[in-house]
Amino acid sequence: MSQSLLDPDTVFTVSNLTTAVKDLLEGTFTNITLEGEISNYRPNSTGHLYFTLKDEQSQISAVMFRTRAAYLNFVPKDGMKVRCTGTITVYVPRGNYQINITKMEICGAGNILQILEERKKRLFAEGLFDESRKVKIPTFPKTIGVVTSSTGAALRDILQITKRRNPTVNVVVLPAVVQGDQAAPSIARQIKVANEFNMCDTLIVGRGGGSLEDLLPFSEEIVVRAVAESKIPVISAVGHEFDWAICDYAADYRAPTPSAAAECAVPQLMDIKNDLNYYQEQLYQTIRQKTEKMHYLINSFQPEAMETRFRGIYEPLSMRYETARQALRDNITQKLKDIKQQIQQHITVLENASPSTIFARGYSMVKNAEGKIVRSGSDVKAGETLEITPAEGVIHAQVIQ
Repeated sequence: MSQSLLDPDTVFTVSNLTTAVKDLLEGTFTNITLEGEISNYRPNSTGHLYFTLKDEQSQISAVMFRTRAAYLNFVPKDGMKVRCTGTITVYVPRGNYQINITKMEICGAGNILQILEERKKRLFAEGLFDESRKVKIPTFPKTIGVVTSSTGAALRDILQITKRRNPTVNVVVLPAVVQGDQAAPSIARQIKVANEFNMCDTLIVGRGGGSLEDLLPFSEEIVVRAVAESKIPVISAVGHEFDWAICDYAADYRAPTPSAAAECAVPQLMDIKNDLNYYQEQLYQTIRQKTEKMHYLINSFQPEAMETRFRGIYEPLSMRYETARQALRDNITQKLKDIKQQIQQHITVLENASPSTIFARGYSMVKNAEGKIVRSGSDVKAGETLEITPAEGVIHAQVIQ
């Protein structure tokens, strides 16, 4: 076959040539070991892994099927440097060749990831990612700004979602280069322009998906600082959900996709109308209730109603007053009665103890000549003169025996 390939007179069809290349590559490069940096990593829903292996000068497509990928002890990421073992295969219908990987291990972080990690740590130390710097995304923006490519699918998605959710919200497009050497200055400049002229209430900065290299401008320091210094709330929407950029950390909110950023920035008009209708009904109901209450209150001040209300207030109070007055009178009467009874008892005791009362019962008081009261027969002698005092008058007597 080598001689036929070198024969200048041999004419090949495309299929013959591709088949010859397939036989040559697949027969020669079997079970080879290859080192490179992962780029454009795309895991499939079936479990297969698709990505590109590259170095400074070249790149090759790679695939690792589910049965082999299940044995990996790490999650591959863009920028990761790996050592792979596999076989070169050729896809004849397209004439493409790739490496079918059977084993893969990390052999060191890729240069891009190292640079990004160092930059992220340095900016974090400066406080550019502090939560205290971030502000809330406006709930009801009048205008949103979009810093992205004017021809990209990301802008089309944002415009379509904005129109569908709330066509009253204005969209200001600030076109920027989003890939290549001029991308970072272009993005940062448009962010500053939006702030300088206060062009919108919310600013979406992002692009559609791509490889780690494609998204690098959004990790450049000039872009990260512009996002962090923006007075307008910024939503970072770089790539797909599993993509990331350093500006995600500096933004006020990180959306997984540009479409998600539009849904976050633009409120649903129907929801707003429903809420307003609900609040309107609640307000009307409250006003009706208060009006009816005031109407009843005003009616209560009519003369007839006033008399009824006055009687309703006066009569219970009057009854309470009469009851209290009668109770007070009864209490005073009972108290006086009790006092009179006590006084009478004391009078009786005093009267019973009075000498005149005792004398009236037939008792007399006997005194000797010296005026001392005689209490016993032994206190007197025969011939002694005594003075006897009965209830009335005085009797003088002489002791005979």
